[in-house]
Amino acid sequence: MANEIERLQEIIDSSDNIVFFGGAGVSTESGIPDFRSQDGLYNQKYDFPPETILSHTFFMRNPEEFYRFYQDKMLCDTAKPNAAHQKLQELEAAGKLKAVITQNIDNLHQMAGSKKVLELHGSVHRNYCMKCGKFYGFAHMKNAKGVPRCECGGMIKPDVVLYEEGLDNEVINESVRAIASADVLIIGGTSLAVYPAASLIDYFRGEHLVVINKSPTPRDRYADLLIQEPIGKVFSNIVVKGV
Repeated sequence: MANEIERLQEIIDSSDNIVFFGGAGVSTESGIPDFRSQDGLYNQKYDFPPETILSHTFFMRNPEEFYRFYQDKMLCDTAKPNAAHQKLQELEAAGKLKAVITQNIDNLHQMAGSKKVLELHGSVHRNYCMKCGKFYGFAHMKNAKGVPRCECGGMIKPDVVLYEEGLDNEVINESVRAIASADVLIIGGTSLAVYPAASLIDYFRGEHLVVINKSPTPRDRYADLLIQEPIGKVFSNIVVKGV
């Protein structure tokens, strides 16, 4: 891996307009399970498959079962930012990284100190009453018994994009602008299997496309640099230098 790390270091050193596009693999090293790996949520057994439970229709029809799964599997309060999150924050602070675009909903990039984080699928740290719109944080949802309810009696919904729901247009537009204007796009910890999120990288017209993922992705053959290793392991070898 040494040659690949050296090449990645050269690409990062030569640019001050980098965008990072990441997925579940960025958070697995923090102890959060991904969805599609051998040990991920899709390979565990429940009364319903996770993709059914995490759909808008299921949420509306079976909120009790939704929240039983959601509180058990989606609300992780022990995870801490890993080397990947920390290095991305350092790159941003050095003026080299312009945006983190993430498919994750765990807030770990913000915990690491990153400022420009575009959350394509929302966040478990934002929750709103469906009746009056009142905001509720992570702790309220984690500690709620049964279906979380607002003081007004309305059901509280996580600000996460469920299956059958569309992505936020403002977040999409910002992500497209960032990717389209980047000189370097680093794709990390994602199989690029979730659409429409994965299609956003089609807007990249810059100099270097870097793909860092343990398993193959549909974009491997287009990458200027391909590293099939855990993203945290790779980034822990990078030295961040000022612009």
